[in-house]
Amino acid sequence: MTNTPDRLLRRLEWHVVRRLDGRLQGAYRTVFRGTGIDFAALRSYTPEDDVRHIDWNVTARLDEPHVRLYTEDRDLTAWLVLDQSASMRFGAQNGKDSVLAELATCLARLFIQGGNRVGAILYDNRFQRVIPPRSGRSHVLHLTHELTRAAAAPADGRTTDLAAMLRLAASTVRRRSLVFVISDFISAVDWERELTRLNHRHEVVVIRVIDPMELDLPSLGLVLVEDAETGEQLLADTSDPLLRQRFQAEVATRELAVNGAIGRSGSVSHRITTEDDLARSLIDMVRRSKRRRP
Repeated sequence: MTNTPDRLLRRLEWHVVRRLDGRLQGAYRTVFRGTGIDFAALRSYTPEDDVRHIDWNVTARLDEPHVRLYTEDRDLTAWLVLDQSASMRFGAQNGKDSVLAELATCLARLFIQGGNRVGAILYDNRFQRVIPPRSGRSHVLHLTHELTRAAAAPADGRTTDLAAMLRLAASTVRRRSLVFVISDFISAVDWERELTRLNHRHEVVVIRVIDPMELDLPSLGLVLVEDAETGEQLLADTSDPLLRQRFQAEVATRELAVNGAIGRSGSVSHRITTEDDLARSLIDMVRRSKRRRP
């Protein structure tokens, strides 16, 4: 049976969104979106405050750091910046692209349920599509349709240009918004500056979608391994202890670089694997974000 956009949305509403009702109601506003754009008051700076809210004129005049307080927006615009590169097709049954589509659909449904608007940027090296922010269930259905019909481009010898994806997001999202960047972050780690700049204007939540096999190479003997993005192929003996050791070292180095770049950018970071329960993962994201808030 074909998994049409309408059937996918109904399934997610029944199995995921319904489970979240009452547990996340209103939480996304106070957790993911801590400030609005309407100025409310000034107070002395504390170490837990966001330095971006320092009022430098008042600080210079009083010779003491002060921060501007804001009232929360009555409505919220959320943007989903979605990596649809070839590496996102990795996975035997429930691939990363399927997880991304379900996650994006659930996030859009949850935000629109609260009367907010959701837009999306679908990105690959060869194509980019911008879905302007709107509200309503029909808009979620349109977004789901775009996600399920978009096929990743074939290997073209290039890894995903995440820096270009983030630049596109910065030039597209003008009004201060909540921006979800969803990707496996399999690329050169040259995007830290762009992510930092995006975080200066918006509240950015990074969600990494990972297949467990990318972190722990299974012992399957001789296998033909192909890079989904460059098309490069390699015959590897996955039972070779030396190969497995080198693989683990490469994974550790990459994880350290990616996590470090995300952390330095000031973005909130979460991780979801292709084996995780989606509803539990969303609840965990909110709980973790609450603990991060002063």
